[in-house]
Order: sequence, then C-alpha cells, then structure tokens
Amino acid sequence: MKLVTIIGARPQIIKAAALSRAIRNHYKDQIQEIIVHTGQHYDDNMSQVFFDELQIPRPDYNLHVGSASHGVQTARMTEGIEDILIKEQPDFIVLYGDTNSTLAGAVAAAKIHVPIVHIEAGLRSFNKAMPEEINRIVCDHCSTLLFTPTEAGLENLKREGFPVEEDGVATLRQVQSPTTSTPTIDNPRVFHCGDIMYDNSLHFADIAETKTDIINRLNLSGKPFVLATIHRDSNTDHPERLSAIFKAIIRLSEECRIVLPLHPRTSKLLKTNLDEELQKQVFNNANISLIPPVSFLEMIALERHARLVMTDSGGVQKESYFFKKPCIILRPETEWVEIVQTGNAILADADESRIMQAWQHFKDNPPTSFPEIFGDGHAAEFMLEKIILCKSL
Repeated sequence: MKLVTIIGARPQIIKAAALSRAIRNHYKDQIQEIIVHTGQHYDDNMSQVFFDELQIPRPDYNLHVGSASHGVQTARMTEGIEDILIKEQPDFIVLYGDTNSTLAGAVAAAKIHVPIVHIEAGLRSFNKAMPEEINRIVCDHCSTLLFTPTEAGLENLKREGFPVEEDGVATLRQVQSPTTSTPTIDNPRVFHCGDIMYDNSLHFADIAETKTDIINRLNLSGKPFVLATIHRDSNTDHPERLSAIFKAIIRLSEECRIVLPLHPRTSKLLKTNLDEELQKQVFNNANISLIPPVSFLEMIALERHARLVMTDSGGVQKESYFFKKPCIILRPETEWVEIVQTGNAILADADESRIMQAWQHFKDNPPTSFPEIFGDGHAAEFMLEKIILCKSL
C-alpha cells in the first residue's frame, strides 16, 4: 500500500515522525510512504532541524512554496500536490491538523478522488475567524478516514452529521460508521485513537534529557521559569494584543524568569508592534530570555523543566499537559477543551489582567491531577492498523 504524507509546518513534521517511525518499525513490508514537504515553513530552524533530530526520512518531494498570502500559498501547494498525486497514484493521502498545507492537500486529493486520511480530525475552536478552523472543517468533510484524538473531537463530528457508533470500549476506542462497506468520501470511517503527539512526547522525553544541553546552557537547572511561546497572527499582528501580552510578561518577570523562543514572525513584529518604551523594557530585562527557535527535543526539555507554560500554540498547550504543567492560553478559545475542563489550563486571551489572574491562580492552586485523556502512546500504530483494514474492505 502506498501513502502520500503531506507536511509543511513544524508541528506536522513532528507528528509525521511518529507515523514514519511506526511504519519503519512495524509495517515496512506493507506500507510505502512518500513524504511531500510543501515548504510552508522554509526556515532551517523551523523545519530542517526536525528532520535531522527526529530521524524523519528526507522528503521525496519539496514544493518550496514559502511565505505568501493564504490564497497564493494554498493555490501553489494545491497545484504541486495534485501533480504528485497524479504521478504517484497513492492508495491514501495523509493530512495532519489544520494548516494551509492541510487545506491544499484536501482540495487536491478530493478533486481527483484520492482517499484522504485526516489525523487530528474533529477539533473545533468554533471561531471561523481563525484560518485553521476553516482548514480543519474543509479537510474533515473531504476525508474518508478520520482519526480524532479526543472525546470532544468525536462529539463534534457527531454533531456535524458523521454517522458513528461505538464498537467496544478500551483505552483506544474505535468508533466507525454503521456499515462494513468500502469506506469512501461519502461513507467515511471515524476512529477515536488518542493523540499522535503523545506518542512522540513519550518516545522522545528521555532522549531529550541526553541529547540537548539547553537547560544548562540557559542556566535553568534547578531554577523556576515560565516557558512562553507567541506566534499566532491574531496576537503578533495586532499591536494592542501583542503589547498586552508583553506587559504581562514584564510583570511576570518580576517574580520568575521567562524563557521565550521567538518565532520568526514574532521576532520581526516585536520591533514594529511594540512601542519604543515597551521594547526597552523587554530587550533590557535580564529576567526575560528571548532565544531563537528551538528544536523539538529542546522544546520537550524546556516543557519538562518549566514551572508553567504560557502559549497561543495548540500543540504546546497539549505538551504542557503531557508533562503535567499548568498552562495559560493566550487565546479566547481552544480546540483542546479538555485541558481547560480538567482545571490544568486557563483561557486568558491577550489580556494583561486575565494573564496575571491566571498566574496567581496557578501559584495558589498548582494542579495535581492530569487524567489520561490523550490515549496510551500508541496512536500511530492504531491508525496504521485501521488504514490497512479499511483498504482491504
């Protein structure tokens, strides 16, 4: 069986590592994987380092799309992916998450009738002002096999009309449409499978401790610190929102060291969207460490050792939960509702006051319970088993 895997953004590269590893370790005689990198993230610090570090096979194709407006970027990727699908004639295309690469892959594949496997199906923020929300909805409704990581994702798909019924209850609970006929775009299968990023976090957690020295390099060993990440254009591109976040960071730095790996977009916009006085307070603050983008293993090490995580990244929200750290979410909503419902994350948006209230709450009430809501760390194997099974129907 031949799979074409589409990756383009850093989180997708990391997720693909788990699937490629499972193919290599368990299914290499049954599955051929063709990897297509769209080039959506084109900076070496945001892309190439992950292939090296996570031992992901080199892409068979790279579209080198780079940065552009949503329409231009998506159109270029759609054209390139369509050409590759026509040439390779795969049994399935595998799409991850909710980026423009995901949207382009879904449109290209659906139009020429290549069955789509969507990993991280069913996630919803219920905010269609987010480009990611549009991308994930379109991809779900073009897909033949939908793998949802959470119960909330499953319920979202049910509400949107996907016919599902339970088929046994276990740590990984299979849910599928009530028919044994061949799955198609009009007769999709839905599976609740656990989170593929949890697979990676478990696999690489101990490796990160020996393969990176970032904790010692930043002089963080044994010292409390807050790990912060900011990259969404809804925050970086709006001076009032970016300023509110950094005002809170400055206040937090009076109590705890802040470590902030700078996304290229954030790094660029700090100098244009923060006023001169605020820039001085940020750049001249010895307790705020602004560092270049970090590798996946370095990020895991930082997450494991941090006192608290503050982020607008969906992936980092989850990883904070995997490593049992409280999380302040710099967005008004989240698709990972479970981590808020369990009391381990707080939606603070880009609001200085709410960020400080969340910080105080977690200081006074550090979380102690992190229920196992993201599966058992074997989501990739589960998915591949189901893909093989559905191909045989």
